[in-house]
Amino acid sequence: MSEITIRDDREAGRLEAYSGDGGSDGDGAGAEVTGRIEYFVLESPGRALVPVHTVVEPAHEGKGIAGSLARELYALSAREGMQVAPLCSYVVKWAERHPDEAPVADPALLSAAKDWLAAHPGRF
Repeated sequence: MSEITIRDDREAGRLEAYSGDGGSDGDGAGAEVTGRIEYFVLESPGRALVPVHTVVEPAHEGKGIAGSLARELYALSAREGMQVAPLCSYVVKWAERHPDEAPVADPALLSAAKDWLAAHPGRF
């Protein structure tokens, strides 16, 4: 397996995993996107990263890419001082298995994230 590089595309709302050359320079040129977490940033009642979908390309399943993406999402949230309010079933399950890396989300943030998603049905 080639090395995986993970890049946050905040504007597009994607945390992307790349394999091959080129993913680490930020533009992804020469690299293949092998998986992604699609998310949005909740602003109120507090800032939180809200993962909605995790996708791994079929040719790359079973290589730990989804777990690496989830781990990086929580690391990113810690670096930025915000919580993760997971709506993605994969991230919810990953967090349950890794409580030392994935603090439980505030129920008010989860509720607000669900409300935001319901108010923006075409976003995901």
